[in-house]
Amino acid sequence: MSLSELQDWLLTDGVQADLATLARHMAASEIDNLAHDPEAVALTTIDWQRLVFAGSILARSEVRSHLEAALRIATGAVTVSSSQPIKDAGAVLLGKLSNRQAINLASSRELLTPDLDSRLGISLRLEAQHRQLDQTVLVESSGRWLSVNTFQQRFWEEAARNQWLSASAPTASGKTYLVLQWLLDQMLTHDLHVAIYLAPTRALVAEIEANLKQIVAPGSNIEVSSLPLRDKFDTTKSESKRLVLVFTQERLHLMANLMGDAVKLDLLIVDEAHKVGDDQRGVILQDAIERVCRLSPSVKVVFISPATQNPEELLTDAPEGAATVSVTSDTPTVLQNVVVAEQVPRKPKEWALTAVQTSRSLNLGVLHLASSPLGVRKRLAFIAAAVGERGGGTLVYANTADESEKVADLIGQLLPQSDVTDPEVTALADLARKAVHPNYQLAPLVEKGVAFHYGNMPSLIRQEIERLFRSGKIRFLVCTSTLIEGVNLSCRTIVVRGPRKGKGHPMEPHDFWNLAGRAGRWGNEFQGNIICIEPSDRKAWPSGVPARARYPIRRESDAVLDLGDAMAAYLDRRAADGEDALQESEKFEQVGSYLLANYMRLGSVAQASFAKRHSPERIARLEESLSRIAATIEVSSDLSARHPGVSALGLQRLLVAFRSYEGDPENLLPAPIASRDAYDRFITIMRRINQHVFPAFMPDGLVPLHALIVSQWLQGYSLATMIQRNIRWHRENGRPFRLPVLIRNTMELVEHTARFLAPKYLSAYVDVLNLHLGQIGRADLVDETLDIGTQLEFGISSQTLLSLVELGLSRLTAVTLYAEIARDDLSKEACIEWVRDRNTHLEGMNIPSIIIREIREKILTTDA
Repeated sequence: MSLSELQDWLLTDGVQADLATLARHMAASEIDNLAHDPEAVALTTIDWQRLVFAGSILARSEVRSHLEAALRIATGAVTVSSSQPIKDAGAVLLGKLSNRQAINLASSRELLTPDLDSRLGISLRLEAQHRQLDQTVLVESSGRWLSVNTFQQRFWEEAARNQWLSASAPTASGKTYLVLQWLLDQMLTHDLHVAIYLAPTRALVAEIEANLKQIVAPGSNIEVSSLPLRDKFDTTKSESKRLVLVFTQERLHLMANLMGDAVKLDLLIVDEAHKVGDDQRGVILQDAIERVCRLSPSVKVVFISPATQNPEELLTDAPEGAATVSVTSDTPTVLQNVVVAEQVPRKPKEWALTAVQTSRSLNLGVLHLASSPLGVRKRLAFIAAAVGERGGGTLVYANTADESEKVADLIGQLLPQSDVTDPEVTALADLARKAVHPNYQLAPLVEKGVAFHYGNMPSLIRQEIERLFRSGKIRFLVCTSTLIEGVNLSCRTIVVRGPRKGKGHPMEPHDFWNLAGRAGRWGNEFQGNIICIEPSDRKAWPSGVPARARYPIRRESDAVLDLGDAMAAYLDRRAADGEDALQESEKFEQVGSYLLANYMRLGSVAQASFAKRHSPERIARLEESLSRIAATIEVSSDLSARHPGVSALGLQRLLVAFRSYEGDPENLLPAPIASRDAYDRFITIMRRINQHVFPAFMPDGLVPLHALIVSQWLQGYSLATMIQRNIRWHRENGRPFRLPVLIRNTMELVEHTARFLAPKYLSAYVDVLNLHLGQIGRADLVDETLDIGTQLEFGISSQTLLSLVELGLSRLTAVTLYAEIARDDLSKEACIEWVRDRNTHLEGMNIPSIIIREIREKILTTDA
């Protein structure tokens, strides 16, 4: 019998019964209000010595099911067994699995007695010491040895040898932690000056920036920033500083627009790199990567993605001759138990729970609910409240922001009222009332230990929710798909029913398992449960509980081109000024803009990197359409490249419209935001964009609302003020509204209109207008102050606000503080001085304590 045959036999026959007993016990131990299955076999029947020996054989495999079984045996031995020798053997087995984090967690929870090495025999001790040495990497900049798992070790070694690397591993395998350590080590030991870390969302940008600032060693001369400002580069050159910029793809384009050819990078890290396949924004990410590589041909590039099928796909655009490698792992680092919940017939308060494994299902027992869950929403809330009664972190997945608020409210009603109030929870409730609205539903819920979480919330509130959830002060968190975007938030249990993503589409298996990876995050928990409610309901779960799957990496541009001649046909209709083409598909518009920009830059898309992935016939058909369009365009390829996702054809038509304008050219300009006519100018400009570039601000009747949101955002209004003005407008115009909906809609308008659509199209508008003004001899009208795209990205229009944000304050805190500052031209140093002069008076300004804490952490600890 070969080793692989022996390993298969151990799972299917050899230790199957003991593994099932252990799996049943471990999954059930994490669930409250569970009446255990009376037929379940007791743990006392387990032959631990035989089981641990089997685990040591399974640990030698590279097959996920074998490694998962070995991890379960090792974890069970450490956490469940009462025998110290068995616990020690479990710790040794964890060491063989390169799982030092689990050993440290067991030690911190006093599951292992100290001085394990002294209790091992000489041969085991030597083996353990050899393994410990083998499972470390040297952080050269500090001389520190870092304990790593097999994936992390391979990443560290291969990153040193290759110019392009694509790393893929499951959620909870320590990717981000290691990459940040490696990034700073590279900056300090390899004479690198500028690195960019690309993250897909602002939430992840804030998290990565904060993590980097925490681990940057004092005196290392490394600056970490998320602001796309030219002086960051200039300071790096003049003072020999090292600079790490943490950006979204949109912020990277803003920086490239400001710097032009002066952008020179040493290192580019692309987190969540599989998002090159996302609708609409995937092509912007692809364009950002390609733009960096054009500006810095020798840049070192590292892609990071969750478990993917083909991480090597991202390496196909590497320069010819560049050393490339993909590093993949499917090794589990923490146990994740899928548990199915189905109602017991005729007993709505009783739900049968079953742990689902690859080859079998294990009955855990019956979950008892406090009330009968009439309706889908109550099932989700009541089951979550029951399984997570003891606390420890229960995450509930909701398909929409509206649903997250309602489910959180239902959970809150089931929890007993506590007489004890935690000051940190009280502070978060105060922040929610003052920064959003006095009746914002989040405030009373967090006081009960419940919260909801979605992407459009103010970042400071969202980060404080995450912090208190990690600390256990928030026991239940109802979230939307924000947590699939890479936010590192772990929990003990996830509860989900019929998960959807995007516009109501059933969640793909790879997204489901990315979400599931939040249960039992490595280093925080030994295991996690994913409770799937009613997977037998095919409306909720079209294919049942998804089988474990990896992300397929496929660029958005390639997916569109693979639709046949549809892209070329769209370009033909777009060139013919067909309105049906514009309304047909934003996806075609994004990719079409990318193709046209490439054609204009290269003179032929056959020379573009994507051409090698498609048939010569398809490329020739595209070439035919693009050549006809490009012949009509005067706008330069450089100007087109500045605005990914905006068609050069639309920019050309806007230029023609400017030329035909018979009034004073000054009337084409946006008005300064402090001007009384700024709002009216925005209305006119947005309608001009809709007519000539792309119908972005539609329907036409909502253009005034879009303009109002943009003007208020640029004026530095707080979200609370914008919500209050929205309420006033509804009341004055006799429009009915529901407060929770109005609050969410205002947040959505800020994120989608003010921070996405407006920067994208208004910055293109201004660029084309500046070109026109130069051509007609009116360059005197060109405004050289802060770029409008940057102003809109951060919601700032004054030097003082910019300085406050540059000091690291969230916009919420910056705007709150700016309301107390008289001058609008303060530098960073002047802002620091202003705060120091008034530090003792901050509490008297009626500012929420969380904002005061951020001011003191970010400003008073900064050197002037």
